[in-house]
Amino acid sequence: MTVDQVAEHLLCSPSKVSRMETGQRGATQRDVRDLCDLYGIASTVERERLMTLAKESRQQGWWQSHDVPDEFRTYLDLEQDAISLRTYQSTTVPGLLQIPEYVHEMSNVLVPEVSAETANNLVDIKLRRQGRLATESPLPLSVVLDEAVLHRVVGGPAVMGAQLKRMIEATRIHNVTIQVIPYKVGAHPAMDSTFTILDFTDPVPSVVYVEGLVGHIYLERPQDLARYEYVFDRLKNMALSPQDSAELIAKVGANYRRAEAGAIVS
Repeated sequence: MTVDQVAEHLLCSPSKVSRMETGQRGATQRDVRDLCDLYGIASTVERERLMTLAKESRQQGWWQSHDVPDEFRTYLDLEQDAISLRTYQSTTVPGLLQIPEYVHEMSNVLVPEVSAETANNLVDIKLRRQGRLATESPLPLSVVLDEAVLHRVVGGPAVMGAQLKRMIEATRIHNVTIQVIPYKVGAHPAMDSTFTILDFTDPVPSVVYVEGLVGHIYLERPQDLARYEYVFDRLKNMALSPQDSAELIAKVGANYRRAEAGAIVS
């Protein structure tokens, strides 16, 4: 059917149909109902699923009241609906595991001119996001880190000691798995990249989120997803086991605490 034919059936303008199909505007529950009738979708389950999506798309997320960039709002929307996350980080602790002091320091580094109010806002957003790890059905989070993350000092020894302790605690009380790629492994296929794979309930396909100085990129093509999933599986195989990773994190964390104790004494 052409756009004009659909518009004639819905008694609306062709531009409205075009904007819905290209994602430039949302669809109301009435739109979805009429389209289901028009396209012959007879499954009650499928119709209810689509109607629910239309209803939920009209609701504002808790982050809508926060002052965050539009491109990051998109990620928050996706993260809120994800049923599991797989992430690789080469230099920083994943946002879902960062403590407030770490967030503050990263904010000062990435955006030096950020105000105290904005910095506190960023901390609030991170803590609200982390709430999904502590629900009755915690969000599964699989993390692979380059060992550099453990040694890149953010905020000083005290902050790093507390941050690494938090990471270990997360693996004990949440549905979180952390694996570290040690330096001795040498080169690996994601040395120049960081990425997160967000998984959703079928039939919604997974999405790859890549963040960097060039901006925020979302990859949805099957071939892109397959490539990143292959790389993530390779990284997991190259990394230490979760238990050995926890031991390494604890060892490095103990070094930070000793460094902090020595600084206090001196």
